[in-house]
Amino acid sequence: MTAPQDNPQPKLGIIAGGGELPARLASAAQMAGRAIFVVKLDGHANDAELDQYPHISVRLGAAAKILDTMKANECQDVVLAGKVARPSFSAMRPDWRAAKLLMKVGIKALGDDGLLRLVGEELEREGFRLVGAHEILTDLTVPEGVLGAISPDEQALSDAKHGLRVARILGQADVGQGCVVQQGLVLALEAIEGTDEMLRRSALYRRDGVGGVLVKSSKPQQDKRLDLPAIGLTTIEEAHKAGLRGIALLAGGTMIIDRNAVISRADALGLFVLGLSDADEGKSHGA
Repeated sequence: MTAPQDNPQPKLGIIAGGGELPARLASAAQMAGRAIFVVKLDGHANDAELDQYPHISVRLGAAAKILDTMKANECQDVVLAGKVARPSFSAMRPDWRAAKLLMKVGIKALGDDGLLRLVGEELEREGFRLVGAHEILTDLTVPEGVLGAISPDEQALSDAKHGLRVARILGQADVGQGCVVQQGLVLALEAIEGTDEMLRRSALYRRDGVGGVLVKSSKPQQDKRLDLPAIGLTTIEEAHKAGLRGIALLAGGTMIIDRNAVISRADALGLFVLGLSDADEGKSHGA
């Protein structure tokens, strides 16, 4: 975080989903001397810390209200942050502006990445500048290498590299952003259920012997301003419960929320946390 600046930065609108990331972004922006306005998505944004900032609570399908409120509050930059479970059409109850966006989707089978791209394009058409969470909290993105006190052994590193290759193929199809690999076998792939549920499911298929590895990666075609995969303390706890030995993340393409706390907890539980490079994608478990 930096000290307040003499020349104010553009006002930031935060469209907030679940988890602690939106509040962290709000705090970092304010510490940098930046004015903010928060749009809390009903049923998703559950962090009470957001209530201390100028905000509005609104349902996901009320696109006109979201856009008009951000314009009325003179937001120039917009960041999308936090978990949002993709609702059904009926649950969304789209207003005319949201319905117009959904009409552009038409009958296309769009995954989360495709839909988020449309949302991002719509925000830019409305005159906002789309920014990524990692542009505000610059220490969010994962660096390359071992991040804690524990290093992976040869088997774990092989599983991590194989998992990265699998996760990137999965992401290319716009399905998910992660998988669990144990001793060269893929135990689970992430889809709509999310990382935590995938980890719980992977525990049902755990093999005897050394534990597996959770691998997370951004999608190859992904706009890094939108929905970079992230882990936090919950991920560490669930990975430990699932009997895994560690977590491997694509360096520069994934985020760790509250890195110091996450690494400290991983060390305490005996899990490694590893940043892999793009070059590791091509190295299979048999290489």
